[in-house]
Parts: sequence; C-alpha cells; structure tokens
Amino acid sequence: MIYVVAELRLKPGTAETAAAEARKVVAGTVKEDGCLAYDFHVSVTDPDRLVAVERWQSREALERHNLMPHLLAWRAVVREIVIDRKIHIISPESVEIK
Repeated sequence: MIYVVAELRLKPGTAETAAAEARKVVAGTVKEDGCLAYDFHVSVTDPDRLVAVERWQSREALERHNLMPHLLAWRAVVREIVIDRKIHIISPESVEIK
C-alpha cells in the first residue's frame, strides 16, 4: 500500500479556485483502479493551504494515476496557483519527499 500526502501553498485568494478544481480531480481519481482513497482539504486555519491525502493499492497504480487526463488538467491549474508544494510518498520500504 502507498500513501501520498501533498501540501500545497496557494497564491492568496485562489483557495476557492483550487477547491473547485480539486473536486474535479477527486471525481476522476476515485474511479481509477488501485485508488483506495483520495481527497483534498483546505486548511481551516490557513485558507492558502491545500492538503491532499491519497491511498493506493500499489506503486504501479500511483504511476498510472500520474498519466491520467484529469490529473494532467489538475497540474495545469496548479502551475498557475501554487507557490510551493511538499509531497510525501510513503510505502512500506521508504518515505520519499518531493
């Protein structure tokens, strides 16, 4: 099992746009083979912080996800509204920070 926790620092004033676009990527992702859980959360204490929490059956499922059209569309949005990001990919073997 693979877990992904991504923290995104948004440009001020873009949280509403981010949340709307995140709902789109969630709708597509939860239908993917190997996706066990996938959701985004806007911080209740910092509206410019968005956190994604994902759970995947395997690394292969996560890698397929990275090529999906709905994720590529999400990344196009992210390029315009994210200032910084930190992604943790957690597997039984390691924790990768990107």
